[in-house]
Amino acid sequence: MAAIEIKIGGFGGQGVILCGQVIGKAAAIFGRQHSAMTQAFGPEARGSACSSQVIVSSDPILYPYVRRPRILVVMSQEAYEKFSPALDPEGHLIYESELVSLGKLPPGVKLSGIASTRIAEELGRRIVSNIVMSGFFTAVTDVVSQEAMEKAIMDSVPAGTERLNLAAFRKGYEHGANGASQPASS
Repeated sequence: MAAIEIKIGGFGGQGVILCGQVIGKAAAIFGRQHSAMTQAFGPEARGSACSSQVIVSSDPILYPYVRRPRILVVMSQEAYEKFSPALDPEGHLIYESELVSLGKLPPGVKLSGIASTRIAEELGRRIVSNIVMSGFFTAVTDVVSQEAMEKAIMDSVPAGTERLNLAAFRKGYEHGANGASQPASS
């Protein structure tokens, strides 16, 4: 597999960094691929813009920074506005459908939207929205397997929250597996 550049953006408190860590761990530890992850966030603890960048490849990664994401996951309007101009014109935009209003995108961009925050609230904890999004990401991309992601989640979340997080992941995966992608309208 050629290197796949992934950027995940949102605001502090949405679990954007953990989402990137889980994808990277799933690829490298449980998927036997190579991965590199970097992160960026504002000085505020919550509410500021943040992002995590992950590169996944079957070959060693020589440069760990995402230059032109092939996959962009956005969980806030600010992240969409800030990061979408860098999205590969034939890339895949995965977005929180109730928090992000899409603008004009190149016609080759594939779109996949999910109301991850609402789904997390229905599960009883808004904080697992990032894990719902991770499940959705897994279903609509071919980057890592469902099994590898589940193992990475179980290895990454706080003790005592494994059952909730696994349920959140599976809800997101189910939504993605039931078809939520469409080409960008021009």
